[in-house]
Amino acid sequence: FNEIPIEERSQEEVAYVEGWNGKKIEKVQIVPANCKTANFGFDITPSRLITGLITERGICEAKKISILNLFPEKQKI
Repeated sequence: FNEIPIEERSQEEVAYVEGWNGKKIEKVQIVPANCKTANFGFDITPSRLITGLITERGICEAKKISILNLFPEKQKI
């Protein structure tokens, strides 16, 4: 499995949670102040099984052109 890319994601994703405090949604740190965290992610789903993607900008086919239509700022000029 050495061909599976390992992504190092934001430490913030594991150091904080968001929740309702009775008045508003609030972000709360759940680890000690100087705690170092690691947040690795990977996906081993074969690409042939992925037909669509759900993003914060909508749903699209799992094709480069469809993704770039949702995220035009990512196009290389």
